[in-house]
Amino acid sequence: MTERWTVLKILQWTTDYFAGKEIVSARLEAELLLAATLDLDRVGLYVNFERHLSADELTSFRERVRRRALREPLQYILGETEFWSLTLNVSPAVLVPRADTEILVEEALSRIEGAARVLDVGTGSGAIAIALAHEKAEILVTALDCSALALEIASNNAERNGVSDRVTCVLGDLADLPAGPFEIVVSNPPYIPTADCEQLMPEVRDHEPRLALDGGNDGFAAYRQLAAQAGKILVPGGWLLVEVGIDQAAAVGALFAASDLTEIKHRDDYSGIPRVVMGKTKL
Repeated sequence: MTERWTVLKILQWTTDYFAGKEIVSARLEAELLLAATLDLDRVGLYVNFERHLSADELTSFRERVRRRALREPLQYILGETEFWSLTLNVSPAVLVPRADTEILVEEALSRIEGAARVLDVGTGSGAIAIALAHEKAEILVTALDCSALALEIASNNAERNGVSDRVTCVLGDLADLPAGPFEIVVSNPPYIPTADCEQLMPEVRDHEPRLALDGGNDGFAAYRQLAAQAGKILVPGGWLLVEVGIDQAAAVGALFAASDLTEIKHRDDYSGIPRVVMGKTKL
């Protein structure tokens, strides 16, 4: 006789299984995967604990569990994630947006005035560009990426969140940025030193795009290119804002200073780690 699985029973089993695989927040992830499988929210799971899963539902859920046990990011399995209270499509073509990057959005928003032109370098899923356009209805954002697959996702996300008329996705390389001029340039560039990429957690190392992670031998390759071009593409008094990795803020600030940016500052994330560095072109 085939074993019958209720919502509660399969949640308990999956939670234990994920915990054994050293997956953080095992219960939460089990709930999110099952909710997606059954087309319910998490509250819906709790009011349906005694519901039995059909054979098709079990097959679909087990495939999701298998993928997560192999350390594929939960967001890729679900096909979407939340950033800045917006829902974004994600796939292995783009990095999964992180909460820390919302610090960069906050700092950019505080410097945007009027009908500003904004450049988002390495847009990926479009998270930063879309968040900015969502908050500032008068701005125009150029979302740049060297990956056509990433730009397709960013374009779809702009459409999904109602800002496609003000977010323009452009295929381009960090070494030759659009001329602009722009009032604001933002970027969450690759900043992991090449040698450190193999030490990342499996979800990142084995599944997220290496191109968006590898910052060159010392991790600063992208920052050098951004700083060197800032004076050419920003208006006088324009701002360059970048996300940085742990222990990188001082060095990135020095690169900004060497490129004649002024008023260089940094902003900590909510763990007290310097996360955003910003500098202004001379008037």
